[in-house]
Amino acid sequence: MVLPIYLYGAEVLREDAADADLSQKEYLAGLVNDMKETLASADGCGLAAPQVGVSLRVLIVDGDVVSETYDYLKGFRRTMINPVIVEESEETREYSEGCLSVPGVYADVRRPASIKVEYYDENLDRHVEQFDKFACRMIQHEMDHLDGHLFVDRVAPIRKKMISKRLQGIMKGKVSPRYKTKA
Repeated sequence: MVLPIYLYGAEVLREDAADADLSQKEYLAGLVNDMKETLASADGCGLAAPQVGVSLRVLIVDGDVVSETYDYLKGFRRTMINPVIVEESEETREYSEGCLSVPGVYADVRRPASIKVEYYDENLDRHVEQFDKFACRMIQHEMDHLDGHLFVDRVAPIRKKMISKRLQGIMKGKVSPRYKTKA
């Protein structure tokens, strides 16, 4: 089922998401399936459970959407339940980011260039995996959602001032993305 994506200003986007209960296998499978359908309908490359109104530590990323730009992401998909960054590089990279919860806003964000993440997949198998390049970026962006942060929180103060009117507009419902949303 395609779920509405909560927009900038929604309280759930600012909550510290709770760990998912791994014993609730059917519920998690349904949530992940709904998130995948929602992400596909919005043509995004990542989605965290808080973005669909569920304050749990669950995220999905799909590199196929950006594989024309980043060919190494063709077929790259991950579902991460209760992900934890266990290691991050001192080296950083800056990329332009956008977000389904902040439609029409893009800004450069500096993040670690590589990370190691411990997580459970949709089959509840445990993984520890290293990520770099844009895969690393997608995962860090979605993990921010699990901690109540948005990419606009990480932009330079002058850039934040420049986008503040657009952010206020999103909060007032003055935005019309082509996907299902909720304020």
